Amino acid sequence: MKWMRVIIVGAIWAAIAGCSALPPVRQEQANTFALEARVDRSAAVPSRDAPNLVVSLAHARPGFDSLRMVYVRTPHELEYFAKNQWVDTPARMLTPLLIQAAESSGAFGAVVAPSSGVAAQWRLESEIVRLQQEFMGVPSQVHLILRVQLIDVAARKVLAAREFDVTEKAPSEDPYGGVVASNRAVRRVLDEVKAFCAAQVKVP
Repeated sequence: MKWMRVIIVGAIWAAIAGCSALPPVRQEQANTFALEARVDRSAAVPSRDAPNLVVSLAHARPGFDSLRMVYVRTPHELEYFAKNQWVDTPARMLTPLLIQAAESSGAFGAVVAPSSGVAAQWRLESEIVRLQQEFMGVPSQVHLILRVQLIDVAARKVLAAREFDVTEKAPSEDPYGGVVASNRAVRRVLDEVKAFCAAQVKVP
């Protein structure tokens, strides 16, 4: 019986050694994409009494607040691409673009992030209500809705609010086509936010 036990133990160790020699399972990497937009830097010179603006970190509605890329085939049903994702959450990628857009408006003395510590009279808050690729027609389209508020910091009062709603046709029926359309939609919204901010500063 002792020799049988030795044989069994030896077989077990041989099996373990064989398993460890197997090549590791290769994990398939997800494709990652960024929201990017070129903002026109040729801003007008702000007036001497122009307010400073702090741009808060953008937020996103549930379902749009992760790295996952959303697509829709049926109204109200959100689905996510399995092998394609954003490099960061859309809200975090949008925030520096909003800073650039507000800065290029020339309406503010300075446009800063909350971490700068610079005193600001106004604050811009934003929320992504929707960012999804819709496959309910051909070509598919990206639908972006962004809600923004300009707030008087000292008075704690909303000076103006607006919801920007844009759609962009995708150049191809795949996630990359959605990325291209998303960046076009972001560029359009940034131009509208820029004009919106400038208009509020000029309101007496």
